[in-house]
Amino acid sequence: MTGYNVSHAHNKTKRRFLPNLRTVRITLEDGTRKKIRVAASTLRTMKKKGA
Repeated sequence: MTGYNVSHAHNKTKRRFLPNLRTVRITLEDGTRKKIRVAASTLRTMKKKGA
């Protein structure tokens, strides 16, 4: 996503909203481990669902 940084003088400069990515290790069904990059919000959902 994109947007603006807005100062007190209301000057606007372009900015980007980047996802909050984390690297986590997951264990697959065959027992191997793999590193994946997921958003922090996805990690919260996974913990809530018990995955």
